[in-house]
Amino acid sequence: MEAFANDLLRGKTILITGGGTGLGRAMAERFLQLGANLALCGRREEILRNAAKEMATGSGEVFAQLCDVRDPDQVRSCVDAVWQHYGKIDVLINNAAGNFISPTERLSPRAVDAVLGIVLHGTFYMTLEVGKRWIEQGQPGTMLNIVTTYASTGSGYVVPSAAAKAGVLALTRSLAVEWAPYGIRQVAIAPGAFPTEGAGSRLSPTPELEAKLSGRVPLGRTGRPRELADLAAFLVSDAAAYINGEVVTIDGGEWLRGAGQFSDLAEVTDEEWDRLSELTRKGK
Repeated sequence: MEAFANDLLRGKTILITGGGTGLGRAMAERFLQLGANLALCGRREEILRNAAKEMATGSGEVFAQLCDVRDPDQVRSCVDAVWQHYGKIDVLINNAAGNFISPTERLSPRAVDAVLGIVLHGTFYMTLEVGKRWIEQGQPGTMLNIVTTYASTGSGYVVPSAAAKAGVLALTRSLAVEWAPYGIRQVAIAPGAFPTEGAGSRLSPTPELEAKLSGRVPLGRTGRPRELADLAAFLVSDAAAYINGEVVTIDGGEWLRGAGQFSDLAEVTDEEWDRLSELTRKGK
């Protein structure tokens, strides 16, 4: 069922971080169907180029730029390249993320930095790079941040992600006030369980664990990428021009059953954690 007119995003240039795989790619494909011009950035060149090539077979244009959002210089170069190619950016989607399950006491500083670097620092770097240009040029724009249902509640066993996403949530709400006078909107989506190949191998690496996590959802199923992509398309469109600072949860009602999407993992034994740790490393 089509929810939108085919030209909903016509004329908009949208930059998506982590746009070559998972939910980033699902959003990218949907935006393209709705008339947008796309710019994708990511760390893995082959995956990024293949995604751009496959998506460009339809309508609209797809531009790919290699970028590690943890590096401010690469972020600057990426935005320069997109701006030079299209002449503008209308929408920024901060989607790039990193996460894995682990008891917090097992984490090393490097493991913590791996998540905070992508999720919090990367989102902040990209937000500043694009936002400063919009302000300097007097151009309005929209930023959509992908957070999570436990950004406001916290969750055991994904503590670096919870802390980083809480920071992104605060960034969203803070800039919704500060940058609104410049015509810059801030919106966010808090997804629940949306299985993707990459995230699934790190967050639910066994069928038993996947069933346990999806069993928390009152609707009895996990989310479909198209459902999130349609929500994102609406939020970045002109139809949502009066929505600013809002975080929309899309999780089938899961968070209402109790705070912390992964907190039920308290039942996992040390021996099982050893096995899960091996599986999540293999899934990277």
